[in-house]
Amino acid sequence: MATKSNPMTKAALARIQSKEARINDGKVSKDSFTSRAQRAAEHNASKGGKNG
Repeated sequence: MATKSNPMTKAALARIQSKEARINDGKVSKDSFTSRAQRAAEHNASKGGKNG
């Protein structure tokens, strides 16, 4: 089965962080999907990938 790669971008990260912060009174948990997304976005940006 073929998979389509959609690297995490900083624009996508901003949308995710905003949503979680609204739900959790302005806080983003250290062990949340949002923190994993942030690491992925930073990793992709450091590789010179699309930065959204």
